[in-house]
Amino acid sequence: MAATYGMLLDGKQIPAQREETIEVRNPANTDEIVGIVPKGASEDVERAVTSAQKAFEITWWPRLHESRRRGRVLQKFVALVEARKEDLARLLTREQGKVYREAQSEIESLTSTFDYYAGYGGKITGTVTYARDGDNVIKLETRKQPIGVCAAILPFNFPVSLYAWKVAPALMAGNAVVIKPATTAPLTDIVLTQMLHEAGVPAGIANLVTGPSATVGNTLIRHPAVRKIALTGSTETGRIIYTAAATGLKHVTLELGGSDPSVVCDDADLVAAAETIVRSGRFRNAGQSCTSVKRVYVFDRVFDEFARLAAGYARSIRVGNGLDPAVEMGPLNNAQVRDDVERLLQDALQRGAVLVAGGARPSGGDYTRGYFLQPTVLTAVPEDAAIWAEECFGPVLPLERVHNLDEAIAKANDSPYGLGAAIWSENTKTIERFVDRIQSGMVWVNYKPLSLPEAPFGGVKDSGIGRELGAEGLAEYLETKSVRTFVGKSER
Repeated sequence: MAATYGMLLDGKQIPAQREETIEVRNPANTDEIVGIVPKGASEDVERAVTSAQKAFEITWWPRLHESRRRGRVLQKFVALVEARKEDLARLLTREQGKVYREAQSEIESLTSTFDYYAGYGGKITGTVTYARDGDNVIKLETRKQPIGVCAAILPFNFPVSLYAWKVAPALMAGNAVVIKPATTAPLTDIVLTQMLHEAGVPAGIANLVTGPSATVGNTLIRHPAVRKIALTGSTETGRIIYTAAATGLKHVTLELGGSDPSVVCDDADLVAAAETIVRSGRFRNAGQSCTSVKRVYVFDRVFDEFARLAAGYARSIRVGNGLDPAVEMGPLNNAQVRDDVERLLQDALQRGAVLVAGGARPSGGDYTRGYFLQPTVLTAVPEDAAIWAEECFGPVLPLERVHNLDEAIAKANDSPYGLGAAIWSENTKTIERFVDRIQSGMVWVNYKPLSLPEAPFGGVKDSGIGRELGAEGLAEYLETKSVRTFVGKSER
């Protein structure tokens, strides 16, 4: 029998006021109901925001002198998660579809991020200086203080690590937060929010409302008491939120779509580049990552060899239920995502692209009950194929020949997106030229698209606004108050 979960309000799991529910099904076996959650509505958001606002006003949590205490609570939360990480990873695999190893890695990403921000306890400081106004001496002071109630709107692809990216800095800064998880992957986030209260976060400081974006999400972003919105989602959704936030002059952090390019130069380690791009860059989490490698530009002299290697690695990936230890890639999270990926794949093939690996749904047996798609590699993809312009959020990798670095950079920059980019080369001048000219918020050099809590994450152009992680990520959740105090007359 499927477990029943509640939304989190004042530290307790409760049903929606209308008592409607949503089934969360296993993407690898849609016959399995993993959990049942409340189908929240506008009145549930109202309760959650009101609770958060009250907790922000009356509890010790937002006080400027309590950052070390907040840090200790976050450290206790990390310990609680580490004690339950196997169960959490298993739940994440069942609701999201990713393989168990990747789910474990995502839990570790969450604990690393919370641990990193817990280290800011006692270190959120302002400045003091002195100035003269004629004969008057003025002390000039800045204080860093929390914004207030923050909304965290989470995606289905990394529901745990991106929970940490938003919730950890928001809480460390002293804010209250209302979390809206993805409808298809809310369960682990519910458990984590309950664990925050077990760790000592005051009731109401971290609330969570489940339900459709059309009602829960829209009500949350437009609520006048919500002073900041952090979203990971599509560029289209980001524009809607940006417009709504402008009406209320709200703070925003928008981590949006990406079509990340990788450039493979003719002096690159082709084996390392091909294996990394395939296993860690494109097909991790079934290609459902904003920073997945979505376009590869390979120098002509090494193109054929690189394509052979990439196709071989793609064909070797075992697809199946993520709880099987031998499986390397799970299903896509839902039917709509798979349909969107297949549309881009068929468009490319109809225009003349050459299929060198994959290209279909695995057939027979358990595959018929899940949202599976083979790891796919394409060559000779025409310039007018939609996969070059749109974000392909799934396991399809197009390769293109280029003659030199300038052509590669021009093609890489010919995109509305600018999240991440990568280069494979042994030449320091080539690498520096690429880093300087590429239009992206992040660059990886001879490495997989890895995110770490110490480094800021974010993009340019249609890939978003603001930064998460690092010191910049904490700053996004703080206001600066400037205080001017008359000290006395200056000496003559």
